Amino acid sequence: MEARLSLTGTDNVQDELGSLRQWLSDEAEFRGRVRVEQAPLQPGQMGGLAEALTVALGSGGALAILANSVSVWLRQRRSSLTVKIVNPDGSSREYTASGPAADTLAAKVDP
Repeated sequence: MEARLSLTGTDNVQDELGSLRQWLSDEAEFRGRVRVEQAPLQPGQMGGLAEALTVALGSGGALAILANSVSVWLRQRRSSLTVKIVNPDGSSREYTASGPAADTLAAKVDP
């Protein structure tokens, strides 16, 4: 099972996705399970830009761990960001938060 994470709300999506990827890769639960999805190449581009992250989920509680980890990461952001999490069953939710407002993210994601 995999969850897909995408970001909006910033001009630095590439940098923020890189930061979130590193953050999740530092979690024991997700080490080696986070990969970057590349956007399709546009004419004149040398390489594709990061579009989203895909996280391979292991045990039944992995989605809750993912939501909690993302909420901690969001608390450290200076600007407001929207994180969209697409669950393995195809359902999705979007959360916009920055700073302490991110505390509610983990409670909103259904594991």
